[in-house]
Amino acid sequence: MKEYDYIIVGAGLFGAVFAYEAQKRGKKCLVVERRNHIAGNIYTKDVEGIQVHEYGAHIFHTNNETVWNYMNQFATFNRYTNSPVARYKNELYNMPFNMNTFHALWGVITPEEAKQKIEEEKKKYGVQEPKNLEEQAINLVGKTIYEKLVKGYTEKQWGKKATELPSFIIKRLPVRFIYDNNYFNDMYQGIPIGGYTKIIEKMLENVEVRLNCDYLKNEEIFRNKADKILFTGPIDAYYHFEYGPLEYRSLRFETEILNMQNYQGNAVVNYTEYEVPYTRIIEHKHFELGNQEKTVITKEYPLQWKPGKEPYYPVNNQENNNLYEKYKQLALQDKSVIFGGRLGQYQYYDMDKVVAEALKLVEQEL
Repeated sequence: MKEYDYIIVGAGLFGAVFAYEAQKRGKKCLVVERRNHIAGNIYTKDVEGIQVHEYGAHIFHTNNETVWNYMNQFATFNRYTNSPVARYKNELYNMPFNMNTFHALWGVITPEEAKQKIEEEKKKYGVQEPKNLEEQAINLVGKTIYEKLVKGYTEKQWGKKATELPSFIIKRLPVRFIYDNNYFNDMYQGIPIGGYTKIIEKMLENVEVRLNCDYLKNEEIFRNKADKILFTGPIDAYYHFEYGPLEYRSLRFETEILNMQNYQGNAVVNYTEYEVPYTRIIEHKHFELGNQEKTVITKEYPLQWKPGKEPYYPVNNQENNNLYEKYKQLALQDKSVIFGGRLGQYQYYDMDKVVAEALKLVEQEL
């Protein structure tokens, strides 16, 4: 008999959902986490009475009623609506692209005028067969929107010129001919009151957790302790980069406490100008509609990933997807391990998709 039914590597959302469901079904689980805290990238902590999103803004949104009800077992969600503002030089625009944006850009009033303006630019600057991201974006929204609100932000995010990026990265851009600044179309949206960490604490309260514990550095010890491993870290690292490393984008965060009530008037302001090195500033108190005497802001800088840095976003181009398929084939032949989450499955998942995938795995496994 092994000591555990499952060792779950990673105390983020995917691992916590699986651990919670497994222990409910009488399975003995051990969660091991490399960091010094649970909750992975959705980790929040109290600073000056404000729940600070340590690894960037996380807004829960979904059309999946099952997932929404599931998450509401663990927290009460507020009515926060994601309405980011884009700043280009000293000009401010509403996101996603909607009638407020078009009025600020061109002074148009009606949807028909806005459509006409975009179509004029698409005809003037567009190409028949877009070969790169720049051409694809201009074909979708015209040159003005592309140059002010897409180009600089995208080049910072990916660390490459838009003309060097493949066109498929931007298959579509959200364009709405209504006066609506709600970024998501989903039925359900909000931020858990008291932060995301409390959700994970509730999920893991009856599960053994070891922090500051790197599974890959203690692989042989842990392998013999459980019937199965659920690994939510990078799949290529698990297989010791047998076929070479997958590519990721990383992030760096600069957080400051400011002695003022309100710094920017919005939770998220995107900086779309290439010359500004960060992509956005997050003012955390606005996620919970706070009125504390101080405020906390975070500047978010995209980085080229290299070993030793945190991998945040899989770079799902053709080359990396082909490489991932090789690792996936290894995983299919390996009955002792399951891979889950954004890094384990090399997919960009929103939080609701992470929960849905974890619950799907619960059904398959348990």
